[in-house]
Amino acid sequence: MNTDKIIEVLMYAIPSLITGGVAYLLFERHFKDQENSRRWILQRENQKHALPLRLQAYERLALFLERINPSKLLIRVAPLNTSKADYQNLLIHHIEQEFEHNLTQQIYVSDELWVTILKAKNTVIQSIRKTTLDDGVTDADKLREKILNDLLESEPATSIALSFLKTELKEFL
Repeated sequence: MNTDKIIEVLMYAIPSLITGGVAYLLFERHFKDQENSRRWILQRENQKHALPLRLQAYERLALFLERINPSKLLIRVAPLNTSKADYQNLLIHHIEQEFEHNLTQQIYVSDELWVTILKAKNTVIQSIRKTTLDDGVTDADKLREKILNDLLESEPATSIALSFLKTELKEFL
């Protein structure tokens, strides 16, 4: 009689355990789907708020590259005296000031673009320093003239970086 009771209990328990297991799996899957859905909605909402910030970062970095372009920089920043060393320092100071103003934009763009922008900035500074060391450059006006003449011979690094920025922005959008 003991085995009959055990079999009878098992006949009630086994279907209950199977039903409970299936219910548990269904509820677990449902809750995971709900969590994934909430995560997707939250991510989409964050992207909606982040998009204007990223676009603004690309705009500001494009403006930075335009402002440190030697042809525009030399027009905007006039020498204060005739000393070529003072003018070199003034130009480099303006470039560094522009850079510091836009330093935080790096969190919104790719590392590759940021490295390209850094290279462009450093290339412009190096070009100014190299031109200042030229013996044919005697004063600030000659320095301006020589930098502009050098620009006619080769494409400025800022143009290359700006082109890269535009390409990345097109891929982003």
